[in-house]
Amino acid sequence: MSEAIAQTLTAQPPTANLSDKYIAGVRTYASGYYDPDYTPKDTDLLCAFRITPKPPTDMIEAAAAVAAESSTGTWTEVWSNQLTDLEFYKARVYDIQDDIAFIAYPMDLFEENSVVNIMSSIVGNVFGMKAISALRLEDMRIPVALVKTFPGPHVGIYDERVWANKWGRPLLGGTVKPKLGLSPKAYSTIIYECLVGGLDTTKDDENMNSQPFSRWQDRFRYAQAAVNEAAVETGEYKGHWHNVTAGSTMESLKRMDYVKERGADMCMFDFITAGFAASADVFAHARELDMIVHCHRAMHAVFTRQRDHGIHMRVVAKWLRLTGGDHIHTGTVVGKLEGNWSETKGIISLLRERHTPANAEQGIYFDQDFAGLKTVWPVASGGIHVNHIPDLYRLTGNDAFWLFGGGTHGHPKGSRAGATANRVATEAITTGSTLEEAARNSPELRDAMNLWADIKFD
Repeated sequence: MSEAIAQTLTAQPPTANLSDKYIAGVRTYASGYYDPDYTPKDTDLLCAFRITPKPPTDMIEAAAAVAAESSTGTWTEVWSNQLTDLEFYKARVYDIQDDIAFIAYPMDLFEENSVVNIMSSIVGNVFGMKAISALRLEDMRIPVALVKTFPGPHVGIYDERVWANKWGRPLLGGTVKPKLGLSPKAYSTIIYECLVGGLDTTKDDENMNSQPFSRWQDRFRYAQAAVNEAAVETGEYKGHWHNVTAGSTMESLKRMDYVKERGADMCMFDFITAGFAASADVFAHARELDMIVHCHRAMHAVFTRQRDHGIHMRVVAKWLRLTGGDHIHTGTVVGKLEGNWSETKGIISLLRERHTPANAEQGIYFDQDFAGLKTVWPVASGGIHVNHIPDLYRLTGNDAFWLFGGGTHGHPKGSRAGATANRVATEAITTGSTLEEAARNSPELRDAMNLWADIKFD
């Protein structure tokens, strides 16, 4: 903003008198928001949008419409533009490559420490505009100055390893199955069997909240008692991810207090269905209680799965790391859920690295510096079993959390044997051995390998 304009804006009070520069009418979006000569600033928030224009709209006009309607613009000229400096605040389309439009947003458009505000602006009404047939947010670069306003994870990867004193391999968990219908006491029996069998933790599933067959107070009490008993019997750190998701944020916080009072230092939260505002409160309370939060991404595929419309999971992963979750589901590629190998590798790097460079193969369009925020555990879950472990290890390496639901409880000899098979297989692969070698001394692993030898999700 020029000094002359600044003086005019600050020296005169707002007025409804029309400026002689105001010309009513409708102009193209491109005339005000397409600026191929613009060089993004370090403080700009950058977005890469995949855009399918709706004829007769061309790509430039469609991209400019997205930039305008997600920042300062609307469909017609308005007299109130004279009361601010649009050149300072407006977003700009600074590049278009095939069907990808690159848009720069001034950082001052966004409230500090608020993913909610970022979402309301950038993935708000623009997705419903008639000028576009489809729109997908592929990536977002959050400037370091804005990153520093977010708390990030409270515990993260390294500190959780310190708490658990478990090193050199992925941590192992198991989702209780069947996910719905079990009484609290039966539920706790399954937890105990899994933990004694060799898993590090067990977990509620995303839709296990407080239904009539399993009220949360009873389930938390029995489950934590099973965790404590298994820890004593095995001499290892054990835990259960108690799902504290509820119909209100206040109720979720209440559930966190209840389970913490009973000795738990971990909980689970459905961060997408609950929303980022609720998640921010839950993560802040976890910090106060000194708890780890495992984040389930239930509902994500509603907007992440389609290749031409929605939000890519890598963007959601960035938002989660900023807000403060300690774990997030990233998919397995080899399991039952949709996932691409190279893109999943990219998401994992965004969770675990301080700085992630742009990587076209992985779909990462921008360098991203997380400015010292703690790291997040990538969680592999969904249809995985022992025969998947070599590929899982190639995908994730050591610093990952693997969750075996059916791949534990579907073992021919039950959940304890299934847990043992998963533990033996993991330790074999991470020490440079093979499943076949390990199975020679583990009947549990042999049985699991034979049962699921031909099970693939292709």
